[in-house]
Amino acid sequence: MLNSITYRGVNKLRNINPIDYNKYANDKAPKMNYLKNCLWAFFVGGTICTIGQIILNLLKNYGLDKKDAATGVSIILVFIGALLTGLGVYDKIGKRAGAGSIVPITGFANSIVSPAMEFKKEGYIFGVCAKMFVIAGPVLVYGYGTSVIVGLIYLILGK
Repeated sequence: MLNSITYRGVNKLRNINPIDYNKYANDKAPKMNYLKNCLWAFFVGGTICTIGQIILNLLKNYGLDKKDAATGVSIILVFIGALLTGLGVYDKIGKRAGAGSIVPITGFANSIVSPAMEFKKEGYIFGVCAKMFVIAGPVLVYGYGTSVIVGLIYLILGK
């Protein structure tokens, strides 16, 4: 069993025992304010959902039925999320709101656009297009795959 842990300090290499190291690490770790984080997530997530509801009501007032209006809300919120990511605003919201900005559909748009922007310098084909689905790709693949399997089961058992 190891009696000491070696880590690199600012200027020199020092040996420290595990108990002292854990105390040092806990002192340096950022302190989390869970209540504040939960309130920010709730506020931002609720605001995004409220904006979605306002858009839904507007689309229904313009004559769309509930299904078409809901589709329009999804499209508009994905566009807004992608636009805000492109402008660099969504990342600032996400740092403050955490899951409150990730869980709504705008977070999905952010997960598609962020890798594409990160690899923009590699060009449109090998950068933007190739890296666009790095994060959201597995979600899409498993989502489509599951929907095909469920559809086939429904087709076989439904008849």
